[in-house]
Amino acid sequence: MVRILGYKQRQKEDGTNFYLIEVQGGIEMVLSKATGQYYATAKKSTVSTTFDEETCKGLIGSQMPGKISKITTEPYQYTIKESGEEVTLNHKYIYLPEGVESSEEKLAKQLEEAFA
Repeated sequence: MVRILGYKQRQKEDGTNFYLIEVQGGIEMVLSKATGQYYATAKKSTVSTTFDEETCKGLIGSQMPGKISKITTEPYQYTIKESGEEVTLNHKYIYLPEGVESSEEKLAKQLEEAFA
């Protein structure tokens, strides 16, 4: 399950507005490379909608089936807001509805089954 945290307004090339909902997956424990200690985190993503602003506001706090999945992308530059540091990333997080797997997840399962 993912929880709807909020929404963002964006503009299409033709100038019309549309809304994205911000979704967050469940809590995960991750081992810090810097400290060697575990910390709690949750993956976030956005999903395009056909909803108006009032509908998006009303959805905040609700849950929907699915998960946030990490996928590989072409490298791109990203600036960390807190520090201003610019880093190169080659992944992003996407929302996947319940029962849908990314191609990377399918490949991982196939490899796991092949070597089991």
